[in-house]
Amino acid sequence: MGSSIKQKRLEGIIRKNVTEIIQFDMKDPNVSLATITDVRVSNDHSYATIYVTFMGKGSHTAGLKALEKGKGFIRSQLAQRLDVRRCPDLIFKMDKAYEYGRHIDDIIEQIHASEGTEENKDDENTGE
Repeated sequence: MGSSIKQKRLEGIIRKNVTEIIQFDMKDPNVSLATITDVRVSNDHSYATIYVTFMGKGSHTAGLKALEKGKGFIRSQLAQRLDVRRCPDLIFKMDKAYEYGRHIDDIIEQIHASEGTEENKDDENTGE
């Protein structure tokens, strides 16, 4: 069953506010390069799964652990900003879409490279 308009709006508001809290209010350097890619709120609005990715060379696990450690702070800050009866519990998960996209790009690059070497062999065989 699809998400309601209210649920989608709440997901967008949570995404915006959690991004601001992480960027401006948290002091942990492990979360400085965190990017919130998606938020999914359960049907009863009791849980919000926040998908995050980390840009840069830092450890993704350290960043995720820092978010888990600061989950209470993030939730309390979020509760002050939201106009809802109960602030949802936050669940942080790594977003694998970036890594999957990078893997697909690598495969396409390999295909193009192998096609280029086959064309060079054909050119040598025909004497062109």
